[in-house]
Amino acid sequence: MHNTLFLLCPTDGLEPKILKSFKGKNYFYCSLGNSFNSDVETIEHIKAFIIKNDISSVCFITSMNNKIILDALGKQYYSDIRGLRTFYNQIRIHKRQIEKLCLTNNYNYSILSYFLNKKIKELEYKLGNLAQPLLIRGMIYNRQKNTFQNIYSSLICLEEHVLN
Repeated sequence: MHNTLFLLCPTDGLEPKILKSFKGKNYFYCSLGNSFNSDVETIEHIKAFIIKNDISSVCFITSMNNKIILDALGKQYYSDIRGLRTFYNQIRIHKRQIEKLCLTNNYNYSILSYFLNKKIKELEYKLGNLAQPLLIRGMIYNRQKNTFQNIYSSLICLEEHVLN
């Protein structure tokens, strides 16, 4: 049995579903839209928590119909909440890039995958080398199907680059 730290948005209310679906000891860290602050102090607290609780995996989970993500793609009613304006801009940029590439008809899944892949890379970089092996992954919860699905690979989530 292994211990997992789940990073998720409190508006999704996924804690009970996660507790039923994932074996082992589960811990939760919540931030709006999964946009947690990755400053030095926060990362040090997460590192210490991972070591103290013998965490072997970290999983970012966002619901397909996450209120914060949908708001970022729509009217942006919550954009004045501290820290969300930059997050909203990142989501809108990713949406435009995915629409340009036309890789899929499922824009929201692609946007969420791209965003979670970016958060995974950021966390891996900021955590650095830990004494214990740590698997970091991302999943999207589909309420209609009541399933957790793996995000698209970071190879599919291309970034736009402009060469002059």
